[in-house]
Amino acid sequence: MNEMISAKGIIKRFNIGAENELEILHGISLNVNKGEFVSIVGTSGSGKSTLMNIIGLLDKPTEGSYLLDGVDVCSAKDAELSHIRNKKIGFVFQTYNLIARTSALSNVELPMLYGGMKPRERRERAMELLEMVDMKERMGHNPDELSGGQKQRVAIARALANKPSIILADEPTGALDSNTGRKIMDLFHKLHEEQGITIVFITHSPELATETERILTLKDGIFIDEKTMRVAC
Repeated sequence: MNEMISAKGIIKRFNIGAENELEILHGISLNVNKGEFVSIVGTSGSGKSTLMNIIGLLDKPTEGSYLLDGVDVCSAKDAELSHIRNKKIGFVFQTYNLIARTSALSNVELPMLYGGMKPRERRERAMELLEMVDMKERMGHNPDELSGGQKQRVAIARALANKPSIILADEPTGALDSNTGRKIMDLFHKLHEEQGITIVFITHSPELATETERILTLKDGIFIDEKTMRVAC
């Protein structure tokens, strides 16, 4: 099987049965192959975050089916979902989500701690990952001692901690200036090209989306367009 994500007929409703019931996603279908670099583009309110939460197993669809790397995650129990999420998915958020007053090294170690990896092994891997993202000299610094771009590099290293099958990047350059954002985007290209990691890149920027292999445009809870790009990065 070559599909990393196979989602069909995804509907998401909130406040079900109440007067203010709201349907955000209206029958989304999405297929992403292993090793693909795909972007999902949409304005605020298009349903991007709701869809990402479902893809990332942070929420379940109201209706529809979803296979992640061949596993039916819609029927999985919470403990199983937590295990799959920790092992298979790396998250990179616009807000970094690093733990304050904790070193960059310890932040990167955290997913491996949850995964039960031995202290020496997880520390060595965390150091390797921070070196990979050019943060070796700053691994002892806390988040409040780092720039936005440095925080995002730490977040990317943390996302790679458990050797995930897929990275979900939700507006990872949204809080950065253009020059720093360019460096972070180059890092995603490097990870994709050198390690073959599947990346789903969620953004409001059509310009950044053109650097990915395929662009899916989301509007009002449905995909309205799909383009295949020739990427030369």
